[in-house]
Amino acid sequence: MTNQRYGGEVPASAIPSQRSAADAYRVTEDQVHRARIVVARNAEDSEDCRQLLDMLGLIGTSADSLPPVRR
Repeated sequence: MTNQRYGGEVPASAIPSQRSAADAYRVTEDQVHRARIVVARNAEDSEDCRQLLDMLGLIGTSADSLPPVRR
């Protein structure tokens, strides 16, 4: 593929594929981790932290299940 702006070749891998509506709502594991850190730093105590994480869908119902934001 020729890049009209620069007149050079652009490898196909350099052009991102079109995103679907589902991709817009996909949350990465890193985003979940960073959100948990922010909640933990700003919670008043452990119960407050647990409630906030639960409300935000950042914890699963069991230790080995995915949190709702990752489903």
